[in-house]
Amino acid sequence: MHDPVLIRGARVPELPLVLDSPHSGNRFPEDFAAAVTEHELRDGEDCYVDELFGAGVELGAPLLAAQFPRTYIDPNRHPGDVDPDLIEGFSETDWPWGYRPSGKARIGKSLIWRTLDDGRPIYTRRLSMAELRQRVERYHAPYHAALRELLDAAHARHGRVYHINCHSMKSVAGKQSDDGEGALRPDFVLGDRDGSSCAAAFTECVRAALAGQGYKVKVNDPYKGVELVRAYADPAAGRHSLQVEINRRLYMDESTYQKYAGFEALKTALTRMLRSVAAFVA
Repeated sequence: MHDPVLIRGARVPELPLVLDSPHSGNRFPEDFAAAVTEHELRDGEDCYVDELFGAGVELGAPLLAAQFPRTYIDPNRHPGDVDPDLIEGFSETDWPWGYRPSGKARIGKSLIWRTLDDGRPIYTRRLSMAELRQRVERYHAPYHAALRELLDAAHARHGRVYHINCHSMKSVAGKQSDDGEGALRPDFVLGDRDGSSCAAAFTECVRAALAGQGYKVKVNDPYKGVELVRAYADPAAGRHSLQVEINRRLYMDESTYQKYAGFEALKTALTRMLRSVAAFVA
């Protein structure tokens, strides 16, 4: 078993800033037992996002990255957001984390994915409660524990913490997407859960730093932020969380998962954005 997480940078942040990339992992656990190939399972991966935000570490902000694939278990879901159609004999009363459906099970994208983005099933069988619990305890829980530790350490040292939850998105919406199949995505989408997860000035700092470099940026459309933003945000207590989605067409071939020549230019742009954020949070 590989370590479920990787932390780059100091565990006690020099800045009140923490970055996390929950979907960039591609080390496949041996017990995955999927009915599709690893290449197909990478369809849900935020390829290279941890690399793109790497400048944060040099500026004094730690970066947490999942090492396991999102399609195995998604750390950006509550552990109670399970899919009863995938779990054999699921019992709400026997599940330690309760049953907290988000609606993502409808498209097979809850805690453990049931389908790929094109609707194909990932498994030819249902998973047992024991399998599900093992995935939570070995992968999901350590990710959340590591993020919580980093955020708490920054808050304890600085009296506040700003959290950027880092993601990528397909350039064109698929048939299961909320924004409608075929919709063209902007360069970036920022999600602050309609202004509830961070100070408006933090969202504007990131938006302006990206838009000022010529990128098209939308806020809360179509992504508002999910569990990792919701769970750790409390602006009144000085805890600010913002989700950032990058359009994959800016830096990679979406069919082969290979970097484009534009990768370095995008990384440079994100470095400029992170410098603006570092000045803002300091």
